[in-house]
Amino acid sequence: MNIRKATLDDLAQLAQLFDSFRVFYQKASDTQAAFLFLKQRMQQGESEIFVAQNGTELCGFTQLYPLFSSTRMKRLWLLNDLYVAPPYRGKGKSKQLIEAAKNLCRQTNACAVMLETAKSNLIGNNLYPAMGFELNTEFNFYEWPCP
Repeated sequence: MNIRKATLDDLAQLAQLFDSFRVFYQKASDTQAAFLFLKQRMQQGESEIFVAQNGTELCGFTQLYPLFSSTRMKRLWLLNDLYVAPPYRGKGKSKQLIEAAKNLCRQTNACAVMLETAKSNLIGNNLYPAMGFELNTEFNFYEWPCP
């Protein structure tokens, strides 16, 4: 299993995985829109995407978005997407993708990798602490849904 940074050559397979990720979160399937969304992020340097590859097949990915912490005056990475195709789950692929995200944090001299997940995501809520992530109980998280 190879973990590496995604390239534009990966877009066709990556869009399929990204579409499956979105369907998992109850969004309508739209592989063409997924392809265009990912292509724009990659071409505009707006995200870092790592893929898990088994032979010639992509079987998972993680996508991180750059943010900044004003108080720490450093870059901060938002691990927004993490997905492994069902046949490859339970084989350590998510852990390898998270390690790639942590390496990106170190390589860019960032202050942290942050993420959020649903309280109902039992697998993630066990995985992230096992990978060294700490649950932040000190702050409230608010969101304003733009109409």
